[in-house]
Amino acid sequence: MRRIGAYLKSLDPRLPRSVWILNTGGLMNAVGTGMAYPFVVIYLHNVRGFSLAISGLIVAASGAAGIICGPAIGVVIDKFGGRVTLGGALTLQAIGWGSFPLVREPWHAALAAVVAGVGNAGFWPSQSSLLAGLAPQARRHGAFALQRVTRNLGIGLGGLIAGLIATTSDPSSFTVLFVVNAMTFFLFVGMLFFVPDPEIAPTEPGVPRGGYLDVLRNQVFLGVVGLNVVFVTAGYAQIELLPVFAKNEAGVSEREIGLLFFLNTVIVAVAQLPVAKLLEGRSRMRALAVMCVLWAVSWVFVLIGGAGFEAAAAVAVFSFAVILFGLGECFQGPVQGALVADLAPPRLRGRYMAVSTNSWDLGFLLGPAIGGFILAAEPLALWPLAAFACLGAGIGCLSLESRLPPQLRLTPA
Repeated sequence: MRRIGAYLKSLDPRLPRSVWILNTGGLMNAVGTGMAYPFVVIYLHNVRGFSLAISGLIVAASGAAGIICGPAIGVVIDKFGGRVTLGGALTLQAIGWGSFPLVREPWHAALAAVVAGVGNAGFWPSQSSLLAGLAPQARRHGAFALQRVTRNLGIGLGGLIAGLIATTSDPSSFTVLFVVNAMTFFLFVGMLFFVPDPEIAPTEPGVPRGGYLDVLRNQVFLGVVGLNVVFVTAGYAQIELLPVFAKNEAGVSEREIGLLFFLNTVIVAVAQLPVAKLLEGRSRMRALAVMCVLWAVSWVFVLIGGAGFEAAAAVAVFSFAVILFGLGECFQGPVQGALVADLAPPRLRGRYMAVSTNSWDLGFLLGPAIGGFILAAEPLALWPLAAFACLGAGIGCLSLESRLPPQLRLTPA
């Protein structure tokens, strides 16, 4: 028992109180996101009657808005700080998601998605800048791991709740999901009053502050975010399309879809801190390569579930797939955000985080758009293609490792 207690104590990420408060606000917000996010394509396709291709493009519009606005967000963070920027981003997301119940035409949905996308463009770099500034450098991997725990736990709980509420036979049930999601963004804004804003890094006399040209000269950083585009396109973005694939190809109900997302996020919530502890002192890029392999295997099981099973049997196969996918996420949690923060000079941290967020936005633009067209043409073709893309990204991770600065190749122990 003492050994178990000592091990559990060792999982404590040892973070400042302000980081815990920030993640508490993120947890509340994630519950709302978990209620709305897994069901947005089902809402657009099965409730509003838009085609799968159009629904995929609408979701992709959110990512496009983030890509366009992302560079400006980085400048705002470096000038005004992460907390103010995060408050504005949360407000825009509340407006965007809260508008989805009013959607009747595709352009309505595209407009709501764009507003939410602009908010999302500010959400991630400002929150990541806050985390990087509030946590000591040696504990940043723990801060980003904790962020992944709270985010996934909230999304899992939200998905489980939404599965009990949402039904395509009652469009008003989706209104509940979107309104509750909008309210959680405002709750997060309230939590920011209890979080200090790290001081903006001063510029040394005679030394220019720098700009995006300095960011783009960092080829190692560009390699990291380039790989992340593939991670998101072939990984996270396809999770958006799994619900509609499971429902239309294997007869999985909304309640069972909620359960699938709950399983995925519970795995992350339970395994993230132990995996973060395991990765201390180990290669960051090899950890990302392991993630890619786990994701490729998970997509193979999605293919098997959709091709050979229906209803309860398909749910069992999909459950194993999303558990594997969640375990893979745990290998990225302590690595991606902390590595970006370590590569970024403090005076340019907002710009680095904005470019990193743009890599997510670009992936979420490409993934749903490409995946939606593939699903419409041949649903079973999507998953082996995504698996091959993940394996290719894993090879890219291993090839990039030698180019990292030696002091940044390992997760701090």
